[in-house]
Amino acid sequence: MDQKPPTDVIASAHSEHALPFEDTTDFDNADRGYIAALTPCVVKAADGRVVWDNDVYSFLDGPAPTSVHPSLWRQSTLTARQGLYEVVPGIYQVRGLDISNMTFVEGDTGIIVIDPLVSTEVAAAALGLYRTHRGADRPVVAVIYTHSHVDHFGGVLGVTSEADVDSGAVAVLAPEGFTAHAVQENVYAGPAMTRRATYMYGSQLAPGPQGQVGCGLGQIPSTGEVAIIVPTVDIRETGETHTIDGVQIEFQMAPGTEAPAEMHFYFPRFRALCMAENATHNLHNLLTLRGALVRDPHAWSGYLTEAIDTFADRTDVVFASHHWPTWGRENIVKFLSLQRDLYAYLHDQTLRLLNQGYTGVEIAEIFQMPPALEQAWHSRGYYGSVSHNVKAVYQRYMGWFDGNPGRLWPHPPEALGGRYVAALGGIERVVELAQTAFDSGDFRWAATLLDHAVFADAQHAGARALYADTLEQLAYGAENATWRNFFLSGATELRDGNFGTAAQITSPTLLSQLTPEQIFDSLAIRVNGPRSWDLDITIDVTFADSAANYRLALRNGVLVYRKVAAEPATAALTVKLDSKFRLLTASVGDFSSPGLELYGDPTALQTLLGALDQPDPNFNIVTP
Repeated sequence: MDQKPPTDVIASAHSEHALPFEDTTDFDNADRGYIAALTPCVVKAADGRVVWDNDVYSFLDGPAPTSVHPSLWRQSTLTARQGLYEVVPGIYQVRGLDISNMTFVEGDTGIIVIDPLVSTEVAAAALGLYRTHRGADRPVVAVIYTHSHVDHFGGVLGVTSEADVDSGAVAVLAPEGFTAHAVQENVYAGPAMTRRATYMYGSQLAPGPQGQVGCGLGQIPSTGEVAIIVPTVDIRETGETHTIDGVQIEFQMAPGTEAPAEMHFYFPRFRALCMAENATHNLHNLLTLRGALVRDPHAWSGYLTEAIDTFADRTDVVFASHHWPTWGRENIVKFLSLQRDLYAYLHDQTLRLLNQGYTGVEIAEIFQMPPALEQAWHSRGYYGSVSHNVKAVYQRYMGWFDGNPGRLWPHPPEALGGRYVAALGGIERVVELAQTAFDSGDFRWAATLLDHAVFADAQHAGARALYADTLEQLAYGAENATWRNFFLSGATELRDGNFGTAAQITSPTLLSQLTPEQIFDSLAIRVNGPRSWDLDITIDVTFADSAANYRLALRNGVLVYRKVAAEPATAALTVKLDSKFRLLTASVGDFSSPGLELYGDPTALQTLLGALDQPDPNFNIVTP
């Protein structure tokens, strides 16, 4: 890999940022309550594979190099801190053992675990660190999932077991709708999201001043075993209270904010408020670059107002499942109010400008934040950005089309690239123009030209090399960590080829939470429509564990299903399964394992499965 240093244009731009670097409050708060670090901070799976290594970020020290935006460097030095911290006596956090935090609340006899990280191994290490310094005599009595993203539940088997939950020894609390949203995110667009997530998190980049320095929200997700235990208690209403091991908890629902199922909660005993992921020390995503549904900043800001009105007068500390806490009522109100204003301003001003006829791209270019938000470190765009969040608000209300008929039916990238290259005088001329743009510091225009060049001729060495150099400069200039990771990942693939998607071990417990309907949906979106136009297949699927029967019909390239009474005579095949999980194994062609019985024409199932495409986890992004 032929990495280049930052140009003088980038180095000069870094020196022009007038941000309050003299304010060390975040460093004071990030270090407050420090008890001990995990040394070395390397966590391995049972097979010896490293699933977490925070020590690779030891380079994050001293002044920012010119290859990293100074504001992002500051944020990464904060998020790379790791260890066990006291929030208040009785509440402790482990930070820096994953992209997220794990919080321990001490009850009368045991501990309540909030958000057990991404994977089993790091969650177990975090629990071990807590017990080393707080004693091993307190059992886990409850787990709380703040919301439905995997970095807040995936490591649950590292802190408890299915057996302890089933026996009633451990309660699992989550917002209503948690399970459906938690598993559904990985069903419909999971492979595409995961591939793009490798770009967003920079998971295939080497950590270092010219490489990955974090993702703004934390460093990077761990890569161990992901699992789930279904909640035993669904939180349904704001104002709902529960007492666990003598600790009273007051809940506030916040659906449709940073996650579709999310909640905040307050501990009167500790005068402590948990804000899940809705008030963190950066601007969050309204539309994550890995891909997702657009989030609602209007609702988000409304729930922050409600949290201030409901809890602020009796709160001494506010904490979240990323970053560090904020102490003191005045500081808390200011922090939550600015976070509220941040999302409200993005929403309201984008709508103001779109109603004046500006498009999303145009709004993002002219959008200005008020000074109070511009100067607040926790409002800076390290994870989300003003630019892509404004475009997300536009998309939420107006969709992808900007109204200009000339942009209603453009050619796709390869065809468009070929036409641009021809119109500009050939690929050598395009590379020449891009080099001129690069030399003048107009890296955005150089990237546009070279994008067309590479999509016209993906093997052109000069275009690829200059495109990689250009993306690298854009990365060095980016304050947003996910933009930096996208730019550097693209540069890496242009130089070294497609690095694909790293595999994550998914526990059968996660897959087993899919409903039959979600499994059938996952099959339906894999049907190769053109290959299936002439097929007409009817199959009944019966689950022995629930006696439920579903009829699947494949016609016109569409797989539909409905729950019906079994009528074997009208179906070409009846498939009897002992569990939903057996359906998953059958869907990938496993007919021989126990738990599956076929009655009727077995070729019907083979024909159906033959109509399915396998997702491509390694599709190209920066090249055609």
